[in-house]
Amino acid sequence: MLSSTATGAPPRVMLRKPLTRAHTSLHGPLGGRIPDQGLFSPAGLHRRPWLARLRAAVAEDRFVLHFQPIVSLTDGSMSHHEALLRLADGPDGALIAPGRFLPAAERYGLIREIDRMVLGKVAAMLGGEHARTGVNIAINLSALSVTDPTMLADVRRALSTHGAEPSQLMVEVTETAAISDMASARDFCAGLLELGCSVALDDFGAGFGSFQYLKHLPFSHLKIDGDFIRTLPSSSTDQLLVPALAGVVRGMGRRTIAEFVGDQRTIEMLREYGVDYAQGFEVGRPVPVIPAPR
Repeated sequence: MLSSTATGAPPRVMLRKPLTRAHTSLHGPLGGRIPDQGLFSPAGLHRRPWLARLRAAVAEDRFVLHFQPIVSLTDGSMSHHEALLRLADGPDGALIAPGRFLPAAERYGLIREIDRMVLGKVAAMLGGEHARTGVNIAINLSALSVTDPTMLADVRRALSTHGAEPSQLMVEVTETAAISDMASARDFCAGLLELGCSVALDDFGAGFGSFQYLKHLPFSHLKIDGDFIRTLPSSSTDQLLVPALAGVVRGMGRRTIAEFVGDQRTIEMLREYGVDYAQGFEVGRPVPVIPAPR
C-alpha cells in the first residue's frame, strides 16, 4: 500500500499519521489484520505446513464466517453486516484469525479460490434465509480478485444462481487493489454498481494516494480507516481530518462509514461530524449468526 515519490517531484500531502507498531499491519480480505513481522513475515510464509493446511481447508470447506454490524448513526438502524473470515483448524475446530493464514493464501495462489468460496457462501445466505429480509452483507475481496477480469462475471453468476438481490451485497475494495491495477479496479467497481451492488472504499486514509482513488474509483460508500477513529476524542488532528473527509464524501453524494468505533464519545462526535455509519466493538462484536431483523 506504500507508494514512492520520484526524485525531484513536488511533495504531496499525505493523509497518514506517523507509523507506530500498531499501524504496521494490513487489512486482509474479509477482515482481520496481517502482521508484517515474525512468523508471518515474507520469510515465514515459505513454511510449507500452511500450504497443506490451506489446501485441506479449501477441499473440506473449513472456512467459516462471522459477521460484524454496521449501524446508521442517524437512526440506529442496521445497514450491513461485514463478513469476516475464520479458519476452523485442527481436530477441535479452533478458529484461526485471518491475519494468520491469508498471507500464506496469497503467497501460494489460493486467495482467489477462497474469495470465490466466501462470495458463494454469502450469495447463498442472501438468496436463502436472508432473502427479502432487509439483511445486507459486505465482503472484502483481495487485490488479485478485484483485478481479475472474470471476477465480475463470478459475482453476477453467484447472485443469479442463489436468487440473491444485488442490492443486498456490498463489496469492499482497498487501495492495494487500485495500486496494482487502477484500470481493472475501476472497471470492476463500475460493473458492481451497474449490477446494483454497493462498493465501499475500505481503510481510506491508510495509504499515501488515498485522494486519487476518490477521483478515479466509482464507489457508493467510503470507510474511514480506524487509525483516525480510535483516538478521535483525544486527537486534534483526527478532529480536523474526519469532519473534512465526511464533508468531501457527502459533497460527492456518497456515504461514510467509521471503522473501529470503540466508545460512546466517539459515536457522538461522528454523529456531530455528519458521518453516516459506524462499525466497531461499541456498535457490535462479530458473531457467527446474523440476528433476525427487528
